[in-house]
Amino acid sequence: MPPLLHSNASFHQSIINPTFISLLEKCHSIKQFKQIHSQIISSGLAHSPTHCRHMLSFCCSLPAPNLAYSRLLFDEMPVQDVFLFNTMIRAYSDHNDPSSALALYVGMLARGLKPNNYTFPFLLKAFDGETTIAHGDELHAHVLKFGLWSNVFVRCQLIHMYALSGKSHTARQIFELSPDRDVVIWNSLMSGYNRSRRFKDSCKLFEEMEMENVKPNSVTIVSVLSACAKLKDLKFGSRVHLVVKEDEPVLRTLAVDNALVDMYAACGDMSTAWSLFENMKSRDVITWTSMVTGFANSGDIHQARFLFDRMPQKDFVSWTAMINGYIQAHYFKEALAIFREMQDSKIHPDEYTMVSLLTACAQLGALEVGEWIRLYMARNKIKNDTTVANALIDMYSKCGCIERAIKIFKMMTKRDKFTWTAMITGLAVNGFGEEALDIFYQMLKTSTRPDEITYIGVLSACTHAGMAEKGKELFSRMIIDHGIIPNVAHYGCLVDLLGRTGHLTEAFQTIKNMPMRPNATVWGALLGACRVYKNVEMAELAAKQLLELQPENSAVYVLLSNIYAKCNKWDEVHKMRELIMYKGIKKVPGCSLIEIKGTVHEFVAGDKSHPMTEKIYSKLEDMSKELKRAGYVPDTTEAFLDISEEAKESAVYKHSEKLAIAFGLLNSENGVTIRIVKNLRICVDCHNAIKIISKVYAREVAVRDRTRFHHFSHGFCSCKDYW
Repeated sequence: MPPLLHSNASFHQSIINPTFISLLEKCHSIKQFKQIHSQIISSGLAHSPTHCRHMLSFCCSLPAPNLAYSRLLFDEMPVQDVFLFNTMIRAYSDHNDPSSALALYVGMLARGLKPNNYTFPFLLKAFDGETTIAHGDELHAHVLKFGLWSNVFVRCQLIHMYALSGKSHTARQIFELSPDRDVVIWNSLMSGYNRSRRFKDSCKLFEEMEMENVKPNSVTIVSVLSACAKLKDLKFGSRVHLVVKEDEPVLRTLAVDNALVDMYAACGDMSTAWSLFENMKSRDVITWTSMVTGFANSGDIHQARFLFDRMPQKDFVSWTAMINGYIQAHYFKEALAIFREMQDSKIHPDEYTMVSLLTACAQLGALEVGEWIRLYMARNKIKNDTTVANALIDMYSKCGCIERAIKIFKMMTKRDKFTWTAMITGLAVNGFGEEALDIFYQMLKTSTRPDEITYIGVLSACTHAGMAEKGKELFSRMIIDHGIIPNVAHYGCLVDLLGRTGHLTEAFQTIKNMPMRPNATVWGALLGACRVYKNVEMAELAAKQLLELQPENSAVYVLLSNIYAKCNKWDEVHKMRELIMYKGIKKVPGCSLIEIKGTVHEFVAGDKSHPMTEKIYSKLEDMSKELKRAGYVPDTTEAFLDISEEAKESAVYKHSEKLAIAFGLLNSENGVTIRIVKNLRICVDCHNAIKIISKVYAREVAVRDRTRFHHFSHGFCSCKDYW
C-alpha cells in the first residue's frame, strides 16, 4: 500500500484537500479505490462530471480492475456521455468481452449519443471471428453512416477485424481504398493476417511494402518475423534480419531482438539464436522463454532445463514452455513434477498449461492426476473451453475410462472437428467400434467436415468391431465424399481390418497395390494377423519386409518365432533363436506404468528397485498359486532366450505388467479398476494370465499396450483375443 494510505489519520488529512484526482492517481487496488470513492460520495462530488470521468477511468485501468464494480459505477452516473461509454467499452474490449462491449454500444445509440473517433477502435479491438461474422458488416455501415471513415485508426481497426475473421478480401479492399497508406495501415493488415494464421500473406505483404518503398517500423518487423517463425521460413526470416541491420538504430529494439531470437529458434537455427541471445544488451522473460522453447523443440531438453533454471524471472508462459518441452521429449512424469514446482512458485497457470498437463496424464494413464487437474481448474476458475474439453476426452479415453469421456462429450455445448475426432478415436481404441461409428454419423449430420485423423479413428472402429465390408465402404467414401487421399496410416488401418477378419490374401494384395511404400506399421499389422491365423508362409514374407525396414526390431523375431511355435515348427523356432543370438539382438525391456493415489509407479521386467519389492514378489507368488488353481498354464512360447523351461516360467512371471498388477492389488481397494500403460505389445502369457486375474480377483483390469486397449473383466478381454 502506498504511503498516502498508510493510516486513517493521514488519509483523512489528505482527503480534506479537494484534490481527489491526485488521490486517484496514487490508487493501486480496488480496496483503495472504494475508500476514495466513499469519500467522494461523502463530499457531494459524486455527480460532478469531472470526478465521474476520472473515477471511471481509474477504476477501469487499475492493475487488477473489477469490471463489475466499474459497471456499477457507470450505471450510477447521472449523466453518461460518449467519453464514459467509450471508457467502459474499452474496458470490456481489453478483457476480451466483445458481447458486453457491443451491448453497451447499442445502449449508447439508444440514448441518442453518436460514436466518435475513439468508439470504433475501442469496440472492434476485441472482436473475434465469430463476433465479426455476426456484426462486422453492420458496424462497418455505422462507420460510414457517422462519417468516421476518414479516421485512420478506425480504418486500421476495420482492416484488422476483417483479416482476423477470415474476410481477408474485405480487409484488402479497405486497405486499397485507404487514401493515406502509411505504415500503421500496413501493420494493421499484417497483424490481422497473423491473427488469422495467414502467415504467407504477411510475408507477401512485407514484400509489397518494400516494392512501394514504405519504410517498416519495429511493429512491422516483429509481425513479419512472427510469421516467419510460424512458417519456419529461415530464408525469409534471415532476409528480414538484414533489413534490421541496415536500419539498426531505428529498428533494433528489445521487441525486435526477441522476435529475431524466436524466429531463429523456431526454425531450428539454435547457434544463431544463441549468438543473438548472448549479445543482447537487455533480456526479458520473452527472450529466455524463446530460448527454452527452441532448445526443447530441437530435442535438447537438458539445455532447455539448464536455461530455465537460470531465468531471472518466469511467467506462466515460461513454465508452460518447459512443461511442453518435457512432453515433446516424452518425459511425462517430469512434466507433472515441474507443474508442482510451478504451484510452489505461486505462478497461476492458464488453460493452455492445463491442456499440456492433461496430455501428460493421457500418456501416463494417470487418471487420478487428470481428475485432480479438472477439479483444480474449476476451483481456480481457469477457462474451460473447447480445447480443454477435447484434452479431457483424450485423457479419459487414453486412461481407459471411456464412460467419463462420453460424459464430457455430451456436456459440451460447442464442438469442433477435434472434439468429434477425439471421441471417435477414444471409442475405437477402447473397443467400442459400433458406438464410434454412431458418433461419426452424428458428426456428418452437423456438417462438420472430417479430416485424415478422423478417418483413422473411423477405420480403427471398423477394425475393433470386425466390420470388414463397412470399413472398405468408408475407405472409399473418404476419397469420394470428402476428397481425402489415403495416406500410409489409412492403409495400415485397412490392412489391420482385413487381417483381423481373416482376409489375409486381400490384406496382402492391398499392401501390394498401395501407391506409397508400406511402412513398418502396415507390415506389422499383417504379421500380427498371421500370428492369429497361423499363416507361416505370409508371416515369413511380412517379417522379411519388416526386418528390411527395422533390422534391429526384436519384436519381429519374437512374433515370427511365436508363429513357428504355434504351428509346431520347432526347427524353425530353434533357428530363429540362433539368429537372434548371432545378431546380438537385445529385446526392448518391457515397462509398465500404474498410478496409485496420484503417483505414477514404473516397473520393468524382473524389476527389484521398488521400495515395496519384497511385498510385490510375495503377492506375485500368491497370485501364481491362485491362477494355477484356476487353470492357468504359463505360455513360454515368447520367452526370448534358449533357457530351461523352469527359467522361462520364472521370466514370464516377472513381466512388468504382472508386477504392476501385484502392486495394484496390494495398494487399491477391492473393486477398483487397475489401469496399466505398457510400452510394448502385451505377450500371450500375460494376456492369458490377466484374463484369469480379472475373474479370480473380481477386478477389471485395463491395459493400454503399444497397439490397442485391453479391458479385462470376468475372464474375458475386449480385444476378443486379437491383438
